Amino acid sequence: MAGAIYTPSAERIAAARITAFRAAASADTGRDLPDYAALWRWSTRHPEEFWPAVWRFCEVRAQRDCDRVLDHPERMPGAQWFAGSRLNFAENLLHHRGPQPAIVFRDESGSRRVLSRDELYNQVAGLSAALREAGVESGDRVAAYLPNIPETIVAMLGASSVGATFSSCSPDFGVNGVLDRFGQIAPKVLFAADGYRYNGKRISLLPRLRELLPRLPEIERVVIVPFLDEQPDLDGIPCAVLLDDFARPRETIDFAALPFDHPLYILYSSGTTGSPKCIIHGAGGTLLQHLKEHVLHTDLHAGDRMFYFTTCGWMMWNWLASGLATGATIVLYDGSPFHPDPAVLWRLADEEKLTVFGTSAKYLSALEKSGLRPGDEFDLSSLRCVLSTGSPLAPESYDFVYTGISSGVQLSSISGGTDIISCFALGNPVLPVYRGELQCRGLGMAVEIFDDQGRPVTGEKGELVCTRPFPSMPLGFWNDPDGSRYRTAYFDRYADTWCHGDYAMLTGHGGIVIYGRSDAVLNPGGVRIGTAEIYRQVEKLDEVLESIAVGQDWDNDQRVILFVRLREGVVLDDVMRQRIRKVIRDNTTPRHVPAKIIAVPDIPRTISGKIVELAVQRVIHGRDITNTDAMANPDALEHFRDLPELGAD
Repeated sequence: MAGAIYTPSAERIAAARITAFRAAASADTGRDLPDYAALWRWSTRHPEEFWPAVWRFCEVRAQRDCDRVLDHPERMPGAQWFAGSRLNFAENLLHHRGPQPAIVFRDESGSRRVLSRDELYNQVAGLSAALREAGVESGDRVAAYLPNIPETIVAMLGASSVGATFSSCSPDFGVNGVLDRFGQIAPKVLFAADGYRYNGKRISLLPRLRELLPRLPEIERVVIVPFLDEQPDLDGIPCAVLLDDFARPRETIDFAALPFDHPLYILYSSGTTGSPKCIIHGAGGTLLQHLKEHVLHTDLHAGDRMFYFTTCGWMMWNWLASGLATGATIVLYDGSPFHPDPAVLWRLADEEKLTVFGTSAKYLSALEKSGLRPGDEFDLSSLRCVLSTGSPLAPESYDFVYTGISSGVQLSSISGGTDIISCFALGNPVLPVYRGELQCRGLGMAVEIFDDQGRPVTGEKGELVCTRPFPSMPLGFWNDPDGSRYRTAYFDRYADTWCHGDYAMLTGHGGIVIYGRSDAVLNPGGVRIGTAEIYRQVEKLDEVLESIAVGQDWDNDQRVILFVRLREGVVLDDVMRQRIRKVIRDNTTPRHVPAKIIAVPDIPRTISGKIVELAVQRVIHGRDITNTDAMANPDALEHFRDLPELGAD
């Protein structure tokens, strides 16, 4: 195993909040917790001690204490956390007051807005009161069809302050994509923008709203947030009112005191091969898990500036919003990350003095191929941590971050997802970074890698599982009264164990390597191959912008088909194919080498940026794709249909 490519300094380790937490936990419990490995073992074996310690250290605001920690710990699902406590999610995110910035907003047009903590509180107070006056009660659903703007945060906090369940779609979802989601949950109030900007274009949402609303009859009020125009035309939009006419700032909030597992969010699976699952997340579990990840794993302090490039249709938006609870400033950006040029987000990082910069693995790969080296052009001295998620981060991207961005940052590839609104494996400010690895398993997360017999293994590839309950497990799925769909999704393969669907390996020093989704794993000749193993090699080549690998049923077996999107002007000839095959063969095994390599002009992906291997696999086998509204570029699927190359040896 190669050595670490980054090791935190003794000063950084001493100042990290996880160091103080470990010392406090050791003193409180009398347990010997000399290092992170010991801390993790304690956190997973003694959850009744660990989670209250997080509660106290992160100063959770609640009206009842956290003495009753875990009922039915043997049930998975079915365990119940902190059954005696009552709290409000919004109250915990808004308790820091004052003139300090709570939210900084930037967009691709160059506009900038700042909301202080007091201004944010007062806006939420006004919206909270307006929602009550509109008849919104605990358990009602409030939905948002909005860009990543401050008003989306305000809407979420206003809804959660009264006990409503909040759900959001980004404006790049089409009408059917929104209906597939909001149509299942029947919201009472919808917040929507008049439009948004992307890649230099103004895109109106008003025509979509006129088409959408007659098909969502349960909506009683539509609150329009002017984003493109100060006075949008509301003609033909029933029950519509402008935000400023719906709510005015106030100074007090009547926070509803709610059970720990009160439904806070409804998030959605990607829905690329069927209707999306509506996943219900509880307020207490989301809050406690996010506090743990922000404070202990990301080392977030009051006054820090945390940015994540996301839309409000991806769970990283929810994760980012929770940063308010720490006293940090959250930085929002809406628009294309490459408009007007590839430097736009790094200009933001310099000007806003970001301490945490979050993005996707695909963005870092595309940034490197653009030729930009942000560290050479911008002052990034304030930056402590770079976060990456969405897909496995290639080892070469680790190299790029440390040579092209900053040699002094903690690079944290993190992985979990919408299913748990948090992470199974993520970063750690006191541990080294190893090329191609997630730094550690999360505290309180009993993550193991199981082989085919369901045995935990180290240094071998297998299924990523979690063997014990954790507070941010979903409360269930919407419209799944007996819980059967929920159990089928995560608990069918191993009894009483969450099977997440990632193909991964636990390393000897406690890191995690993820090789791709288990349902997309290739299986030529009975050998399991994670798709990321191929992408890491192919995308080393400067001529290849991105790739997607799928398995094709062939001659009573499966053969690997690789599709590549090449730089403009590059031709996929026999010489190029041999170069691709050679880099794969030299760095993996002959089994990884694709039987066919085919150039395509575009690769289909979800709106949150993840490539859709299963959809491509269905298309090349002539099967229908019934739901493409969750895709950013559904037309790209046509490039894979009825290819003559796939009918030949």
